[in-house]
Amino acid sequence: MAQGADAIVGGVLINPLRDGIYLVSKPNLWVKQPGWSLWGDWQYEPIDIKLGKKPKLDYQIISAYHAYVVAQVQGNWPEASWLALRAGRYYAVDLPRQIPAMAEILEACVQDLQRDVAPEVFIAHSRCDLCHWFSHCYGQAQQANHLSLLPGVTPARYTHLQTLGLTTVATLAQAQPTQLAHMPGFGDTVAEKLVHQAQATCQGEAIARTRGQRFPLSPTDLPSAEVELYFDIEAAPDVNLIYLHGVLVVDHRRQTEVFHALLAETVDAEQQAWGQFLAVVQRYPDAPIYHFCPYEAQTVRKLSEQYGSLSPAALEALLDRFVDIHHRVTEAVTLPVESYALKHIARWMGFQWRDAGANGAQSICWYNDWLETGDRAHLEAILRYNEDDCRATYHVKQWLSEFAQAWWQNQALPAAALG
Repeated sequence: MAQGADAIVGGVLINPLRDGIYLVSKPNLWVKQPGWSLWGDWQYEPIDIKLGKKPKLDYQIISAYHAYVVAQVQGNWPEASWLALRAGRYYAVDLPRQIPAMAEILEACVQDLQRDVAPEVFIAHSRCDLCHWFSHCYGQAQQANHLSLLPGVTPARYTHLQTLGLTTVATLAQAQPTQLAHMPGFGDTVAEKLVHQAQATCQGEAIARTRGQRFPLSPTDLPSAEVELYFDIEAAPDVNLIYLHGVLVVDHRRQTEVFHALLAETVDAEQQAWGQFLAVVQRYPDAPIYHFCPYEAQTVRKLSEQYGSLSPAALEALLDRFVDIHHRVTEAVTLPVESYALKHIARWMGFQWRDAGANGAQSICWYNDWLETGDRAHLEAILRYNEDDCRATYHVKQWLSEFAQAWWQNQALPAAALG
């Protein structure tokens, strides 16, 4: 910075705060701008690169922190602190607005560091998963069977549960939903789900989410056919590319399972892979298309509109065949899992991925490595992971069908006895 470099990649600033505590700032980029600093007629602004589409508050607070640290080092506040978002969008953080909030969080952090007793661990997966302390904190939370491991227990809800003395999974499992429903951020639906979740976790088994005496899943909600399709997409958001449509064709008549990997090996082959996907699903016009979460259906709509491949009526007819298995699971059953993501659900139901550490982010890295090196081992890893995702969706659908069938049969037994 003192030398006036135009840009600095991965530069680290370390500045003393007080009592042996140092502030460390490491955005992706420091960019030289006109202005005043201790070094001359220039100063530096931080840029943080994020894969998100929106400037989340977490991002803005961290960006404000970078601005705060560089202001201490260069002797002057930067004009802006930037977020580089998906699709090439740049967002200038409103520093006058976010600096006070950042300062409050920073002071709370310093107080925690100076305490003789460690603060209570709280696992917030959306924020904690990328932290290098995660394994340590997660181990402590597991040992304590902490409430934050239950899906739906946010920091705000946890505070309210504490006021009622519901501080363990066991005590929450014994509560009545009506005890929670009146509190801010709860309501009848959330209260029932949280109590159910605690009960399922304590019992280690799935619990049907009945409404009154009715199971919310009927056979028509899980359409079975002679041929069923299981669909999963892989995307590279940094280049706005859908590079893989994976389709598992399950033919119950012939008792076969065939996986189709419809792959764009280059960035400009997206439309070709999309056309291949359409050819496969149109080959089985009566087959339901199972997927996990809305992303696949949303992407099919986007690609159809982008390439003009289908008429509006044909697109709606195709989307009518889509069945979101994640929605069916969460509406019908409560599971003893920490997350309702595919990996957590399918693994609890007994499915295992061939590459234990594979995930969506790793898939993006593999594809970028393929584009840079041409090493087909990266493509093979992606296809293996995508096929496993399709097979996991099939596994979840089969499990849910069997669970629903057993529930309906159990309901029929008392009626038959009365008859």
